[in-house]
Amino acid sequence: MSRGRVFNYLLKVRSEEGIVHLTLIDPDPLKQPPEVAGQIAKHAHDAGTNAIMVGGSTAFGILDETIEKIKEATDLPVILFPGNVSGVSKLADAIFFMSVLNSRNPYFITKAQALGAFAVKLYGLEPIGMAYLVVEPGGTVGYMSEANLLPRNKPQIAAAYALAAQYMGFRVVYLESGSGASSHVPNEMISMVSKTIDIPLIVGGGIRTENDAVEVVEAGADMIVQGTMIEETALRDKGETLKKVIRAAKKAGEKRSS
Repeated sequence: MSRGRVFNYLLKVRSEEGIVHLTLIDPDPLKQPPEVAGQIAKHAHDAGTNAIMVGGSTAFGILDETIEKIKEATDLPVILFPGNVSGVSKLADAIFFMSVLNSRNPYFITKAQALGAFAVKLYGLEPIGMAYLVVEPGGTVGYMSEANLLPRNKPQIAAAYALAAQYMGFRVVYLESGSGASSHVPNEMISMVSKTIDIPLIVGGGIRTENDAVEVVEAGADMIVQGTMIEETALRDKGETLKKVIRAAKKAGEKRSS
């Protein structure tokens, strides 16, 4: 996909299909080599995902090689999801230019962004401003970003952060419970945030089953992200489990939009 069109593409998918499904692939070689990442992307593509996110919470990885293999396997847009300034690559189509708004460390709110901004401009990446809000339990990203985790039983706090993000000009809000979390962001929190803001809401972490995906969509998510489940199942069943999850999520999205 040509650069500069990714966000509009996501909005178009949301309008036409009711929900956007995003596949997250970690370039960490301890999880899978680039060749395997490409195979996962192919299975995700065939299962119906709408875009591939590449990134992780740790600062190391084989980023360029991973993106190359993903682009060989699919023509879906590749969106960077950087855990640090090392997560910027000229080979991607866009970048979620994200700020961890509930971090205790200013580095993850503005300094890393300042350090990476010129690379984004130089590479001609499409920046998509994202307010990243980490919810309990937080997982690795909560630890690495030094997040003051949003309490699961206080949805109004998440809504306040999300509305502030909208007023500050962010284009999307992402509620994250952490990669591999035992449960996804609470439905009540998703619902309150969705009803509070006018910009797209992304939800990730702990979405493993068809029921999980349907709950999150029915609660108000505009886009859902899956990573761990896909890495665990896509190669084993060639994306069949993912296909069922995406089908259920899209059906729920269409029903909600009708």
